Amino acid sequence: MLSRLPFRSLALALFVVCYGMLAFGLYLQHVKGIEPCPMCIMQRYALAVCGLIGLVAGLHNPRRGGQLVYGALLAVAAVAGGGVAARQSWIQWYPPEVSECGPGLEYMLDSFPLASSLPMIFRGAGDCSVVDW
Repeated sequence: MLSRLPFRSLALALFVVCYGMLAFGLYLQHVKGIEPCPMCIMQRYALAVCGLIGLVAGLHNPRRGGQLVYGALLAVAAVAGGGVAARQSWIQWYPPEVSECGPGLEYMLDSFPLASSLPMIFRGAGDCSVVDW
């Protein structure tokens, strides 16, 4: 069934779905107050890369060979994000004795200047072993 749909439509749908998921993650973070951990941030990067690949592939609309190249790039990004998600699930099922995910957002902003805090913010602030929702 999916093989009958045009490649461009599938690629652009991938972009919309990926960025919809990222928007939902930002909603959970900024509206619901669920702080992402460093592994969550890494998964967001992988999802953003998958979405960008979908956007570029949809705009480019390549022939069969190009579709295979985009598919391979997408597979690498998806497997990387899936690997991080699997590791995070493992950590949540079997939490370590001591969490090493990093300090909270409030602590970073209170303790460091903004220029130093920005890189740390993108690393995430939550505990990777805690299931928040």
